[in-house]
Amino acid sequence: MYDPTRLAALVAVAEAGSITRAAARLGYTAPALSQQLAKLEREAGAALLVRHHRGARLTAAGELLLVRARRVLDELDQARHELSRLAGLSGGRLRVGTFMTAGTHLLPPALSAFRRAHPDVELSVTEYIPPQASTAVARGEVDLALTHEYVPGEAMPAPEGVRLEPLLTEELVLVTAPGHALSAGSGRLPLAELAGQPLVSMAPANPNRREVEATLAAAGASVAVRCESPSYAVVCALVSAGLGVAVVPEMVAEGSMTPLGVRRVDPPELHRRISVAYRPGGTPAADTLRALLRGAFLRHSPGASDTRLPRSG
Repeated sequence: MYDPTRLAALVAVAEAGSITRAAARLGYTAPALSQQLAKLEREAGAALLVRHHRGARLTAAGELLLVRARRVLDELDQARHELSRLAGLSGGRLRVGTFMTAGTHLLPPALSAFRRAHPDVELSVTEYIPPQASTAVARGEVDLALTHEYVPGEAMPAPEGVRLEPLLTEELVLVTAPGHALSAGSGRLPLAELAGQPLVSMAPANPNRREVEATLAAAGASVAVRCESPSYAVVCALVSAGLGVAVVPEMVAEGSMTPLGVRRVDPPELHRRISVAYRPGGTPAADTLRALLRGAFLRHSPGASDTRLPRSG
């Protein structure tokens, strides 16, 4: 492998026409530069220069290596430039994965703050259905991604090389049509009171929901509508139309576009844990956004929402 310093010496001699002038340009003494060129000739296994009374010229081998040397040095300069820009967050790109709820309520403020601080970083956002987001990080499709899992629920370990940093755990709450009897009252609703209630269920298409639906079934709720859509907006619309009740993340209930009655349940053991999936040793841009996400999710912590529930309509 050729030393870039020696390749630079060869280029300098070719451009200056002599070792003395090239040494002055590079800040070397002429003997020191001659030593570098001698080592390069040994690496190449061929004479690269012919010295004459007016300076030095390249041999055919030297001319051949000169073309490649310029390309190598140009690529190294470009790499140094790009790394410098990235370290200063004055360029580069940041690819973010998200799921619908986080992409609607939590990610935009963090990205907005990131853009204000680092306007030259190119941003892109892709929506995934968990656990596809973690897989996308592992494959290098995105630099980091927001994902979630339900508690209780099926354990979903992160792919190899990916870490999950928990950001927020939110309760699952009961949603009903406006004015429904179960939405009345300010205390928690015992799950036992769901016995006989028609349920809008997202199982079994959504693996994250299976244990949750099993918990509701054990309490006596019976499936009335099986909703295969991954969108909670569809579930909430069906509930609002009086087709059944459902248990959804608190953030979903609060952001529903259709009117709902909302009630916390007892025991308060049903949760959704939201995490950011990332690769250790990622880019400064990804690390910066992770820090902003921590702040954004802190403002949406469960304690911050206690005063907003229950609600109706």
